[in-house]
Amino acid sequence: MQPTTFPRTPRNTATRSRDKMSYDRAAAHAILDEAYDCALGFTVDGGPRVLPTLHVRLGDTLYLHGSTGSRPLLAARGDGLPVCVAVTLLDGLIYGRSQFHHSANYRSVVAHGTAHLVTDEREKAEVLTALVEKLGTGRASDSRPPNRRELAETAVLALPLHEVSVRTRGGGVRDEEADLDLPHWAGVLPLRLTPGRPEPDVGVTAPVPAYLRQARSPWHEPVPLRGEHVLLEPLDLAHADELHAATADAEVWRHLSHPLPADVAATAAVVAEALDARHRGERVPWVQRCAVTGAVVGTTSWYEVDPQRRSVAIGHTFLGRPWWRTGINTEAKLLLLSRAFDDLGAVRVVWHTDIRNERSQRAIERLGATREGVLRMHRQRPDGSWRDTVQYAMTVDEWPNAQVTLRERLRRTAPVGT
Repeated sequence: MQPTTFPRTPRNTATRSRDKMSYDRAAAHAILDEAYDCALGFTVDGGPRVLPTLHVRLGDTLYLHGSTGSRPLLAARGDGLPVCVAVTLLDGLIYGRSQFHHSANYRSVVAHGTAHLVTDEREKAEVLTALVEKLGTGRASDSRPPNRRELAETAVLALPLHEVSVRTRGGGVRDEEADLDLPHWAGVLPLRLTPGRPEPDVGVTAPVPAYLRQARSPWHEPVPLRGEHVLLEPLDLAHADELHAATADAEVWRHLSHPLPADVAATAAVVAEALDARHRGERVPWVQRCAVTGAVVGTTSWYEVDPQRRSVAIGHTFLGRPWWRTGINTEAKLLLLSRAFDDLGAVRVVWHTDIRNERSQRAIERLGATREGVLRMHRQRPDGSWRDTVQYAMTVDEWPNAQVTLRERLRRTAPVGT
């Protein structure tokens, strides 16, 4: 049975702040697995070198990625290369009342030993697959494996984890008692490594894979919704070209929060803004497709999503002019309302529209929503003027009758293109 701690040696035993030290094997493994990079220290020609590199842990061996032409990898070909590897996760900045007691919260691992070049092709392939899988479970099968040339150009160092120490600092400020009454702010600024919104490379049409999407509540997921007139699917940058072609009409953008996009790049910027809002949890955007032709015809969103209060708003909607006064907009709203009330248990759905946009107000009223009032100087228009916003809402008590009315209206409307 593997021991739960690493042995203490002269190199991994601290000479100060020993209360921060640990030799716990599970703690060391957890830090190494969470971190994406490390610092590899070694000596070349009598001088120190430190290189940043990628790593992955398999069992009790730490593997380090490199190039076959790099000096540490060349030095490791013979009897191995004495190295020191350091990994640090910064968890917070400590602001003390005194400058001396400013510090940081962190978790770190230092490993000493002799690293050897991995020459077994099967072991090397396993390590490189593990490196890719560390970026996202399933990524190895979702990408091309290395070919013979790429494998020949890639080197892997193996460092057995025998001489390892863990050092951590947690908690709050540790000021001197005499400084506690000083009139300076003191506390902790937490730090977290958080992923941003995935940015696809030029020409990529594949959707963002699941391992790159943040885990969200069902309220924040733009699940595909299907009707006889319209299909709603998660909005993506790949839709920008078709969306621009379908909505390149000044009248479509007349009452929106953006001016008419001059080109596809400008429409892509509008889409990117929606995706950024989705990443922040502020919006749930869908693209609208004609169910008959499959053409992209517009977009719509949820916003002000509040699972706790079981409320959501529908908006950021724009539809190409050829599809106005068809069943597409009505069915899209029906699908979104059904998702909110029937699937998620919403008690309230809200709409906001410019007080000048009478066409939108009539359309919302036809859905069965109730006008609740006017929010004065609520938002700025693209021209800088302040707009008054008319607010409508539908409650769960009103939904059953509204649903019957909407379904009857759609039953009398033939899908576009039929």
